[in-house]
Amino acid sequence: MSNTQISISLYPLNQPVNAEQIFAPLAHHPWAFWLDSCQSDHPDCLFDIIVWQPSITLTTQDKQTQICYYDDQGQLEKQQQSRQDPLVVLKETQHAFFEKFNIPQTLLPFVGGALGYFSYDLGQYFEKLPQVALRDIDLPDMAIGIYQQAIIVDHQQQQVWLICPQHQHTSLTTWLNTQIELYNKAHTKRHFAITSSWQANMDKKAYQQKFTQVQNYLRSGDCYQVNLAQRFQSHYQGDEFAAYQLLRKANNAPFSAFLRFENSAILSISPERFLQLNAQNNVQSKPIKGTRARDKNLQKDQQNALALKNASKDQAENLMIVDLLRNDISKTCIAGSVKVPQLFAIESFPAVHHLVSTVEGKLDAKYDATDLLRGAFPGGSITGAPKIRAMEIIEELEPHQRSIYCGSIGYISACGKMDTSIAIRTLVCQQGTIYCWAGGGLVADSQVESEYQETFDKVNKILPVLSAQT
Repeated sequence: MSNTQISISLYPLNQPVNAEQIFAPLAHHPWAFWLDSCQSDHPDCLFDIIVWQPSITLTTQDKQTQICYYDDQGQLEKQQQSRQDPLVVLKETQHAFFEKFNIPQTLLPFVGGALGYFSYDLGQYFEKLPQVALRDIDLPDMAIGIYQQAIIVDHQQQQVWLICPQHQHTSLTTWLNTQIELYNKAHTKRHFAITSSWQANMDKKAYQQKFTQVQNYLRSGDCYQVNLAQRFQSHYQGDEFAAYQLLRKANNAPFSAFLRFENSAILSISPERFLQLNAQNNVQSKPIKGTRARDKNLQKDQQNALALKNASKDQAENLMIVDLLRNDISKTCIAGSVKVPQLFAIESFPAVHHLVSTVEGKLDAKYDATDLLRGAFPGGSITGAPKIRAMEIIEELEPHQRSIYCGSIGYISACGKMDTSIAIRTLVCQQGTIYCWAGGGLVADSQVESEYQETFDKVNKILPVLSAQT
């Protein structure tokens, strides 16, 4: 190995095992991201990942990816454009950057690498799809930072780690301590307020009409299931991170995230894993399909969970998506390796009970994380089946493009590991307007009243929580 290689190392940080306290002083920096497990007792809540000041950023829009390179002080050095497949650009850019580094062998999930989001509309780069819905949110279709430093909060070992090149350890530690000291001295309380009523992009009558159109497609054999969503929006003022702090406390979701950009922020409290790839090339997806509202009455709440567990309609809906995921993962996994170790498990969150299945496989050695992601993107649990026809119908019926909603947030580590969420229960804040979506899978025996109500059940711990701060 070349002597010019730079070693990335792990350093224990003398910080409380509290990712919120660590991230808060960094939350105003553009391209500061926090993948947040919410420290819940969910089995997937093992680590938090905090990144800031990327070495490279990749933003994709209008079929073009802009690649910006920065020096160690965060100053722009050069930029270039590419019209290649965005995931190819990501793969090649990341590989070229980390060629000069020695990557440590560790059980930690992230040792530097790519972290950010892939919007639902990025799917149009991989499949030929119509573009009918209005694009009124000015966010890139993909926004990824490539980072050579990160903070990992290990909840099992109760340890905080700084991951960075050896030569940057002293300066980074000093910088982080300064940020924390400045934040603590300021004693500035973050405020957030909704300043107008929430408006949906379809009223009940419009939803009913679109529901009927979906039923017509289902009866004609176009598809078996279509996910139909509505979007809510309002005006706001104040600090978006304060809004995120309220939401994470109310929802306790294992795949939460806060992403800060120059003129926008993404707040995600997702309960759903999309794709995980570990060091042994094991793949896991945990699609959610099936929902019941929580109830304050314990007995009623347990009845709701049991009803969901035994609901033949929800089981059939879930099974359709499990089959779709099995097919999508099989594109890049070793033949015969794709299994379903768990079907129809109940996972309970503050607002809803969900029906969750687990699909696993073994990635073929000739593929990597970006190939796995492309082959399954966007997640089948938020499109319908067959996927492409369902996406065509979504594009036809939903008034606005989905943007980040139903896309994915996560990381692809320099060591090859990946973990990503399905970006449901996800909000966009941009130029004083906040957007939030909710939807559900429609099948032949769906009832319009219950499906319409389900969209409100899913935002029951979002819209009221934020509105209460007005």
